[in-house]
Amino acid sequence: MSAATPLPAQGRPRDEVLADLQRFAADDPDYKAGRLWSLVYWLDEAHDDFLGDAYQAFSSANGLNPTAFKSLKRLETEIIATVAGLLHGTPEVCGIVTSGGTESCLLAVKTYRDLARATRGVKRPEMVLPVTAHVAWFKAAEYFNVRVRLLPLDAGLRPDLRKLPRLINRNTVMLLGSAPEYPHGTIDPIEAMGRIAQDKGVPLHVDACVGGFILPFVEMNGRPLPTWDYRVPGVTSISADIHKYGFAAKGASTITYRNLDLLKHQLFVYEDWPGGVFASAGILGTRPGGAYAAAWAAMQHFGEAGYRDLARRTMEAFDRMRDAITAAPELYVMGEPSGPLLAYGSRDPQVNIFAVGDQLDAKGWTVNRLQKPDGLHAMITAGHLGVVEDYLRDLREAVATVKANPALAKEGSAATYGMMAHVPLRGMVREKVRDLFVQMYKAGGGEVDLHAAPPPQGRVDALLEKAARWYVERKQRRG
Repeated sequence: MSAATPLPAQGRPRDEVLADLQRFAADDPDYKAGRLWSLVYWLDEAHDDFLGDAYQAFSSANGLNPTAFKSLKRLETEIIATVAGLLHGTPEVCGIVTSGGTESCLLAVKTYRDLARATRGVKRPEMVLPVTAHVAWFKAAEYFNVRVRLLPLDAGLRPDLRKLPRLINRNTVMLLGSAPEYPHGTIDPIEAMGRIAQDKGVPLHVDACVGGFILPFVEMNGRPLPTWDYRVPGVTSISADIHKYGFAAKGASTITYRNLDLLKHQLFVYEDWPGGVFASAGILGTRPGGAYAAAWAAMQHFGEAGYRDLARRTMEAFDRMRDAITAAPELYVMGEPSGPLLAYGSRDPQVNIFAVGDQLDAKGWTVNRLQKPDGLHAMITAGHLGVVEDYLRDLREAVATVKANPALAKEGSAATYGMMAHVPLRGMVREKVRDLFVQMYKAGGGEVDLHAAPPPQGRVDALLEKAARWYVERKQRRG
């Protein structure tokens, strides 16, 4: 099928169409074998089938109007009540099911912008984000015209709270903390941030999109963690994804607020539309009922005992990886990760960490890269317990290979990504990546051809490598 013929002349048999879909996925990451360390939270085929059945039962239902599909409102109400309990909320905690973590983050920014406008007359809204905040918050800032004031990190890669009070002013509409933050897996100092938020009279949102469905069960299993949820008085809202460590089908997150006085500023109402008075609780209009059903089904299926077991297996894999990396003389673990995320870098100048990543890629692993500081990243799930020793063996071999061949740092994606991570002109990086990215969405679908350069070898951030290759060529031309 091509752009010129968007539909076949005659309908095709269902089996043939399904076979095509399976064929299209042949080059996707091998997440079912545990070779992928981000993006996917997968248990087994039986769980996929279970979620599929739940999703299919409500696949045509629409949560746009909560008075129409009362079944979906019931599912949403029960999901939010359960989440509120997990996060130690009072009976007043309320919220909605969203399409994912990004929508939850966007809604928090919209809510607090409008709250500040209504109660304090703020016309030039600002929010304070640690530099480790997820990129969804920067997207929200751009979408809703809220200025970001960045809170730098201390030497331990934690938000430097000594500098936080000075970043708060009359235009501040919210503060953000993460549990945990994505780059290093560290839980931000939410208790201390909550005290500052209360003292300044500013809302504090906790981004627990990653941690919301695992940290409560890690704590139930007896592992002490910093307090980060509604037990902290200054916390006013929390986002938590069900489609991550809740193992629901994609398209299910939550945002909860301490009370309705906050939530009401999230709602959109338009009363003068010829189609009737319109009200919406979230960003989406149509809200797919299948996502509600699959999320509710996953939570009912696992229950507390099931999620505690998943958390136990996840943290066993996390501990094995953290301990092995800590013991390696060439490597170090970044920050103070509480799990389930972990990042590590090189302490040996002869071991380029991006070259180590290239070696792991060559062994069939899909590994994400970090910058500032340079590192490799792993989002660990229960499924990784069965492969973590294989990964660590390959990591040891990769480190030894790079150490014996330092020139590998100047080859492949190690050279291009390393160069791009340290280009001083960040605006130029942004514009070049934007230019390359938009080409992928041209009519008919696009392939980025950068001076006929060879394609990257299976990297998830291939686009950035192509931009880096452009920069290297540009620098060479200028001498």
